[in-house]
Amino acid sequence: MKTFLVPVDFSSVTEDVIDSAVSFARAFEGKVVLLHVVQPPVIVTGEYALPVEVMQEAMVAGENSAKTKLNDYHEMFRTGAIDCAVSVRHGPPVEVIREVAAEVSADYIIMGSHGHGKLYDFLVGSTASGVLKKAKCGIIIVPPADKET
Repeated sequence: MKTFLVPVDFSSVTEDVIDSAVSFARAFEGKVVLLHVVQPPVIVTGEYALPVEVMQEAMVAGENSAKTKLNDYHEMFRTGAIDCAVSVRHGPPVEVIREVAAEVSADYIIMGSHGHGKLYDFLVGSTASGVLKKAKCGIIIVPPADKET
């Protein structure tokens, strides 16, 4: 049985990532681990800083929203007779994805790419690129549907 780690960020590519995970899990009679990583808010100091309580509330709201969405996907996998687990973690996405992949002994990571472009990736960073560079298992990258060929 293969284990597929499926990190999702609920962007426009998420549905395609989920569809791919279903296909691979069925083809390999595999298990799916759905993961959402809640990023810590950017800490700003000085007069623009948000109160700690506001940041904590934002983190809790993000986690609760993610759990609700992941539970919907979990039910879809369960209904399709696909073994599925759900996890919500906090931290930098690249490191958390790699940590969870090791924890669950993932054979593959199935994740989306937003296709922002090289300048965006240079300035902001690409989660898919970061995972790809240091992963110790296979990576399946699902491109955005609107990507020009």
